[in-house]
Amino acid sequence: MKTHFFRKEERLTSRKQIELLFKNRSSFILYPFRIVWNPAEAPMPYPAKVLVSVSKKKFKRAVDRNRIKRLIREAYRRHKEEHLYSFLRSRELSIHLMILYVGNEIFTAQDIEKKLNSALNRLQKEHDQRA
Repeated sequence: MKTHFFRKEERLTSRKQIELLFKNRSSFILYPFRIVWNPAEAPMPYPAKVLVSVSKKKFKRAVDRNRIKRLIREAYRRHKEEHLYSFLRSRELSIHLMILYVGNEIFTAQDIEKKLNSALNRLQKEHDQRA
């Protein structure tokens, strides 16, 4: 299983799972992200399923929303193995994860990468506190 890709199986697309994520969620804000997560009930081929969202209310132009989502997905793809997958595999866990962009401006790719790494590290701490 190559992890330097971001495959379709790693994306959270099921409406039912997304609704469950909002009902039984744990969340925290680490600006410019709001991270919403929930343990998955059934085992999955990948340790995490992810959904990336950017507010239409804050970014009216689709090109801006798409750019931000592309930057977030790329940062996630590059760092998921070291910051998330290794943690989840060591504990034999699976999670559903939503990354909401709550910032008011478009950050650079480097800033988004740094902030997302911090958010994924905090997710590990939050999971250990909840367990």
